[in-house]
Amino acid sequence: MKIGIDLGGTKIEIIALDSAGIEIHRQRIATPQGDYLKTVHAICELVKQTEQLCQTQAKSIGIGIPGAISPATGLIKNANSTCLIGQKLDLDLETILQRKITLANDADCFALSEATDGSGADYNSVFGVILGTGVGAGIVINKGLLAGPNAICGEWGHNPLPWITESDTPGRTCYCGKKDCIETFLSGPGFASGFAHSGLTLTPIQIWKKAEQGDALAIEHCERYIEQLAKALASVINLLDPEVIVLGGGLSNIDNIYDQIPTRLEKYVFSDSVITPVKKAKYGDSSGVRGAAWL
Repeated sequence: MKIGIDLGGTKIEIIALDSAGIEIHRQRIATPQGDYLKTVHAICELVKQTEQLCQTQAKSIGIGIPGAISPATGLIKNANSTCLIGQKLDLDLETILQRKITLANDADCFALSEATDGSGADYNSVFGVILGTGVGAGIVINKGLLAGPNAICGEWGHNPLPWITESDTPGRTCYCGKKDCIETFLSGPGFASGFAHSGLTLTPIQIWKKAEQGDALAIEHCERYIEQLAKALASVINLLDPEVIVLGGGLSNIDNIYDQIPTRLEKYVFSDSVITPVKKAKYGDSSGVRGAAWL
């Protein structure tokens, strides 16, 4: 049995897969907000409950986290769930659960899941993107995660939005301290905040629904988002030229993206043609936790 855990900012999800990758158990709970010790306890309880229900013990456990392990210190870095920063989550869990814990960035887990048996399964190189509370990515080559010496491979969201214009409302400050990171435009909160000038406080899905209903301001805002996404993905194609790009996260569920992105890429990719497919994740919100199990 394989156990995977997706540790998110709002939820913790656990999944158990059999040797063939078939789901045999899944459960979600709310993430204790801003409390590291309660988070550790919640993960341990989920593991114990899952193993009791499945009547077997996993030899190792994979966990996707919204950050990475620093090669320099062994501590978590770059986590937008800030209570994790500076902690030894893998070692703390190993001490309590008494088995191997493997941590990876949640976007890496997403990409691994989709490359293993998801929308990228038929391709040798997969760029897996999460468009959610944050914006991240993972790179999988021949079914293996690409990793670098700084543990930041795929940190696409913390590069500046390319080919920026005044209509992109530049000058956005990211939590990382830089300005105009891709994440500040393409994440759910970034997308919603860009609509705040209308005097309305709406979720991304509500904004898209208003656009579908013909609201001119919402249509303009959504068109701008697709253009920004196209620019950001084009910069990836120029650098990596992956065989497929797979989108996950809440904003990946907007079907209009897949209709419009292919033609918009042509304006920015340094090629006479662009045939890179952009696909929706097969497993949706479950890709991250499945990828953690595949670790």
